[in-house]
Amino acid sequence: ALKANTYKMKNVAAFSDDLRDGVKGSVFEHEEGGFASKRPGLKESIKFGVVASTQHPQLNYELVNYSKAPWAAEPSQTISYVSCHDNHTLWDKLTISNPGASEAELMKMHKLAETIVLTSQGVPFIHAGMEFLRTKNGVENSYNSGDSINQIDWTRKEKYEDIFNYYKVLIALRKNHPAFRMSKTEDIQEHLEFLDYDGENFLGYRLKDNANGDEWNEIVVLLNGSGLNKTINLPSGNWTVVSDGNTVNENGIRKSGSTITVPASTAFVLKKG
Repeated sequence: ALKANTYKMKNVAAFSDDLRDGVKGSVFEHEEGGFASKRPGLKESIKFGVVASTQHPQLNYELVNYSKAPWAAEPSQTISYVSCHDNHTLWDKLTISNPGASEAELMKMHKLAETIVLTSQGVPFIHAGMEFLRTKNGVENSYNSGDSINQIDWTRKEKYEDIFNYYKVLIALRKNHPAFRMSKTEDIQEHLEFLDYDGENFLGYRLKDNANGDEWNEIVVLLNGSGLNKTINLPSGNWTVVSDGNTVNENGIRKSGSTITVPASTAFVLKKG
C-alpha cells in the first residue's frame, strides 16, 4: 500500500525491494543468490533499480522481479539499498548463498553489490558498518540478540581497510557527479541509455550529454555479475577508466581502447575523454 501511494506523494520515498533482492537474492530465501552472485534472470530488476523505479522506455517491466510497473513518479521517491538492520547483512547473505566461494570472491561480490547502489539513481541507503563487511555471525533477525551480534566490530575496519577506502572514494564519486543524482524522471529518460550487451549477468549503461549538468559529457557504467571475465565494445570515442572495482580515481586509472575486459564480479566506471 505504501508503494502504491508513494507514486503521488512528493518527497516521500519507499525502499526498493526490487533492487535489493535483484542484487543479492530474496531475503526470505537465504540460500538464493542474486545478480551480483551469478544468478541469472535478474537483469531487468537491476535496470529497474538503476532508474529508481521510474518509467523508462528501455525497460520490460513484466520481467522485473516484484513490481510489474514503475511505482515512483520521481527518483527521489526510491530508496536504493541492498542491506539494512532487518534480515542478514550483505556479507552474511553473500556468505550463506555462496558456500563454495572464497573470501576474495565474496569481497568482489560485496563491492559489486554496493557499487550498483551507489551508481544508481534515487536515494542511496548504506547499512552502518557494511563498508567493512559487517557481519552478525549469520543471525538474520537480531532484535533479541545481544551486543556480541548487534554491535559494530570496529576491528573489521582495520582488517578490511581496502574495502572501506573503496567505498569512501565511491561515495565521493557519486557526490562529485550529479549525473548519478538526477532529480527528474524526464532527465533519466533523456540522459540514461542502456547499452546492448548480451549476458544475463552483464549490464551496461551510459549517462550522456552532461546529464544533470555534470562536467563529464559521458559516463559508462559496466556491471559484471557473472563468474566470467567479459570483453565488450565500448560506445564510440576515447574512454578513461575511473573505477575498476578496486580503485576510484576521477583523474583516470588508465585509458581504454575500443574494447575492454571487465573481470568477473566487478563493476567499472568510465568517462569519455
